[in-house]
Amino acid sequence: QVQLVESGGGLVQAGGSLRLSCTASRSAFSINDMGWYRQTPGTQRELVAVVTRGGSRTYADSVKGRFTISRDNMLSTMSLQMNNLKPEDTARYYCNADWAGHNYWGQGTQVTVSS
Repeated sequence: QVQLVESGGGLVQAGGSLRLSCTASRSAFSINDMGWYRQTPGTQRELVAVVTRGGSRTYADSVKGRFTISRDNMLSTMSLQMNNLKPEDTARYYCNADWAGHNYWGQGTQVTVSS
């Protein structure tokens, strides 16, 4: 199994920045894709960004140019730098890891962007 712990959420004004972090309980060298997803009440969880073990990145169109995902396999951490935040970015953000054919989730961290 893999335990994932997120941190870094909070309240920020529109145009501001936040950095989310996720720490995995296993070596990230053994984890395939790692990603960030977000969810608002009554909606489905949606992909924000994903980074492969080798460092390839994919972003949702809505965050391209504003968010940057990164991963440190040595430290077993993953980060999401979020710039120029918009009210529509308000959501609970979840860390995800694909390990041994199974998906694992963190408990999530709330991001609220005020207008």
